[in-house]
Amino acid sequence: METSKYIHIVQYYETDKMGITHHSNYIRWMEEARVDFLNQIGWPFDKLETLGIVSPVLNVSCDYKLSTVFSEKIAIAVAVKEFKGVKLFLSYTMENEEGKVVCTGTTSHAFLNTQGRPIRMKQDYPDFYQCLMKMVEDQ
Repeated sequence: METSKYIHIVQYYETDKMGITHHSNYIRWMEEARVDFLNQIGWPFDKLETLGIVSPVLNVSCDYKLSTVFSEKIAIAVAVKEFKGVKLFLSYTMENEEGKVVCTGTTSHAFLNTQGRPIRMKQDYPDFYQCLMKMVEDQ
């Protein structure tokens, strides 16, 4: 399944005294892109929560390549790198309007029920499981 890049426009409040985007914002943008990605593949966050699925972040990493500034449009591509039924690994590539990579990142997530216990995705949510497995295969 092909997904579109998420577009984030750098806001003035996201910049620091030097006029560049503060590093903490890139992690927020990854979350925005992840929520958009889930919408695009037909599994929006609110649907997951209604089903009793929570997906905490286990790990996040960012590799900053170039600075960004106010009003710049940043295109964020999200890809499923690995899915092991309980753990999901995503990668993010952020590009400016010139197509230059400004940041790359990764996140890993667990799938838990509302009591904080791991979910058996394959048995309990086979449609969602198959969707994520297909995303890995399409890489």
